[in-house]
Order: sequence, then C-alpha cells, then structure tokens
Amino acid sequence: MVKTRRTRTTRHTRPTPLPSATRTKRRSPAVVDSASAGVRVRNVRISHPDRLVYPDLGISKIQLARYYERIGEWIVPHVAGRPLTLVHCPAGIGAPCHYLKHAKAWGPSALRRVRIQEKKKVGEYLVADSIEAVVSLAQMGIVEIHTWNSTADAIELPNRLVWDLDPGPSVSWKRIVKAARLVRDVLETLGLASWVKTTGGRGLHVVVPLKPARTVAECLEFSRKVSEAIARTDPRCYTTTFAKAGRERKILIDYLRNNRTNTSVCAFSPRARAGATVSMPLDWNDLGDPPQRWTLSTVPRRLDRLRADPWKEYWRSSQEISAASLAAVAGVLT
Repeated sequence: MVKTRRTRTTRHTRPTPLPSATRTKRRSPAVVDSASAGVRVRNVRISHPDRLVYPDLGISKIQLARYYERIGEWIVPHVAGRPLTLVHCPAGIGAPCHYLKHAKAWGPSALRRVRIQEKKKVGEYLVADSIEAVVSLAQMGIVEIHTWNSTADAIELPNRLVWDLDPGPSVSWKRIVKAARLVRDVLETLGLASWVKTTGGRGLHVVVPLKPARTVAECLEFSRKVSEAIARTDPRCYTTTFAKAGRERKILIDYLRNNRTNTSVCAFSPRARAGATVSMPLDWNDLGDPPQRWTLSTVPRRLDRLRADPWKEYWRSSQEISAASLAAVAGVLT
C-alpha cells in the first residue's frame, strides 16, 4: 500500500514566471515588412507567412508565430536556459519533418547558441531565452520544441525529472490518468512533489522540479528504480520495456527522458501531428478531459480565462533527491 504525504516547498532562486502575476497581453497587429514582403512578430521577420504548417486545419506560419507571441509569457519560463532539440517541418507537417539537434549557421539573432561537450565532439545547441527567441523558432520552420532537463550553465546537474507515460493503443484515458496519479503518489512517499502535463499525444508527463544537486547518472538511476518498482506492482498494466510488441494494453513508464542528452517536449509546444495538439500543463484535478482538447486554437483562450498558473508552486519548489530517498526507492512499494 502506498502511503502519501504532502511535501512542503520553499521558494528558491529559480525565477518565478510572469503568468502567475501578469496576464499575457493581447497581440498587437503584425507589422508588414514592405522591403521583404513578409511580416514582423515581436520584431522577428516571418518569411512566407502564409505557408501552411497544418494544411488540414489551414494554420499558417504566421499563425504559429502569433500563437507564441500570445502565450509567450507562459512558455518562456519552461524553455529559457535549456538546450533544445527541435522538430523542423520547413514545408509543414504534410511534408517530411526531421529532428534538428545541433545548431546551424542560420537562424534569427534572438536565439542564443551554446557549446556542449559530447562523447566524441563539442555540439552547438540553440537556446531560447525570450518571446522573440521562441517566435524565431516559428520563423525557422520549427514545429516541436524539446528541452533538456538541465540548463546550459549547469549541464551535468539536472533541475527536473520527467516520467513519460506512453500508453499502448488499447489503453483508456482513465487508465492513463490513474497511472500518472500512482507515479505522483509514489514520489510523494519519497518526499517529492510533482506536476502533470499532457504530451500533445495520448500520454502524460509527470514532472519533478529539483535543485541542481544530483548528477545525471544519479537522477537516471533514481527514475529507473521508481519506474521499475511501479511496473512490478501490476505487470499487466505497466512496463519499462520499450519494444512495442506485447504492450498494446500496457503503459510504458519511460524514465529515459532523464538521460543526459534525451529531451521531452516543452510545455505549450505544439506537436507535428494532425489536430495541432499542444503539451498542456494542468492541475492534478483537471485531468477529466482527453488531451486532444488542447490545441493551438484552444490553449490561448484557456490561458486567458485562468485565474492562476496551475504550476505556480512548481516555480517555488525547492526539493532534492535525498540520500534517504535514494536508499528507500527500491522498497517503496513493498
């Protein structure tokens, strides 16, 4: 039986995001750039503004840029400072897309570049620290924004953990929600508060903010042990095996999002798939509706109506994986 307790959280040095205190302003009309026959959004020139990103929905490149402008104050705290892996769809999602991991020589000046030591070479990555930088990603033809678990100034010390709950095609939304709450309860037993967001697909992400104190290896090992402990409670429902065969009715508890160079889709990022769904941060009590409701069209309206950021306490959290938690995780569900 899982015992739960509420974790006290205290304010730390991570900046509090603007949404909890300031409403996002309505977008100003895009400025026509007569010299280039383009338009500017947050002073970023959008070339080929009418090019369709989501052909079936008629959503264009300029509409994607304006989406980021409108929700900028919400997305920037989730993306700022983190190296990015991006899904590049230069001709929209109806044409081939590809992952863009390392920065190229091109790109608007609002984006920052950082150099990170890899196994055999030094890689250059993009970082988006402002609304202008996120709008710049739309100008580049980027549809999905994926972020590291650490920031560029402390790359070996993650400041969050992510559990990606990836359901098989026969798993109901009710079971996915139940699994996320089980992960939350186990983490609370270990002294860690967590927050939830949709993935933009059928799954959920359970996210734990941390002080950047443990190494990547320690964080990965901790998340693996938590995942395997949960999977052992009901092998018919949960698995940590990544092969798709045999898990049509199971939920994969993916802990590898916590590996050094692995990433997870950023909160408020759209996905390069039909429906223009978005990875949406939610309150734990707001998981009744299937995730397909959160789209490029519905998310800005939802944010306009919110009285407070459902992740407000996430930004105030000051918690870490204690030595006791590392020792206790293997037996937490026994």
